[in-house]
Amino acid sequence: MRNSFLIFLITAASLSRQVRFKPDVLAVEVDGKPVTMFHYGSDAGKPYLAPIWSASGKIITRRFPMEQVEGESRDHLHHRGLWFSCDEVNGASFWTNELSYTRKDMGRIVVRDAKWKDGEHAGTLTAVMDWRGPDGRVMVLENREMTFYADPKIRTLDFHITLTAQEDLTFGDTHEGFFAMRLADNFKEIKGGSSVDAEGRVNMENIWGKRSNWVDYTGVIDGERLGVAIFDHPENPRHPTHWHARDYGLVAANPFGAQKAFDTDEKESPFKLAKGQKVVFRYRVIVHPGDAHSENIAEMYAQYAKTR
Repeated sequence: MRNSFLIFLITAASLSRQVRFKPDVLAVEVDGKPVTMFHYGSDAGKPYLAPIWSASGKIITRRFPMEQVEGESRDHLHHRGLWFSCDEVNGASFWTNELSYTRKDMGRIVVRDAKWKDGEHAGTLTAVMDWRGPDGRVMVLENREMTFYADPKIRTLDFHITLTAQEDLTFGDTHEGFFAMRLADNFKEIKGGSSVDAEGRVNMENIWGKRSNWVDYTGVIDGERLGVAIFDHPENPRHPTHWHARDYGLVAANPFGAQKAFDTDEKESPFKLAKGQKVVFRYRVIVHPGDAHSENIAEMYAQYAKTR
């Protein structure tokens, strides 16, 4: 136990020496291995993390539209790696907001500042962002902490996100949100990939629009079976969240979608936030070998649920 702890500290300590800043991009590496890159979103309507690598060095997010890879799917330009946004905030779209789109209701999420800090066991990237409406006014102030843990086997990314309303806000009842990833095509059901939630429901037909503590996708990349799990923290609003989980590799935790979005028995209930009020969201992403069963994702979630 003592040895593994020391190895973990050595690995985590190396994070600060391997964080590289470029204009509008921050690259995170561990022991010389890439973890992800945080893009400020100057080329898009919102910031995003892409690509994301497994501990074994496989890219688990789709490369399009950042890269043109032969044979890869090219739908949904606004699905970039991992991102956080919503399609209906006082009528403004922060989800379907690619710069090349011609919609007049598009807002944009702009990074004010981003800073890196070493912690005792990991490194944390803190970013401050403005959610600006179509007319340029700041509607939402976002403070985001992204913590990256090092481990020889898995990658763990923690997100602590605080939204502060700069005006009275209504988040619409829409399936287009909220904390989302577009996974590599190998995770598609048609390619042999699969998904499972905390209740044991399998694949989009059974998971989409349902509430659950977590969802895990698995697929085979270059001969290795890999999984990606998203955890919804029990202190999040409207926990357990609904899931916008698609068979083509999109997975999103969405606390705002209800009757209108997912055609459930629940009442339509837009989420409201008064000017000056804050709301906090916490999510964890686990990139792991194997599948949800072999890696005991349920137990990992039980441990995460205890964190405060």
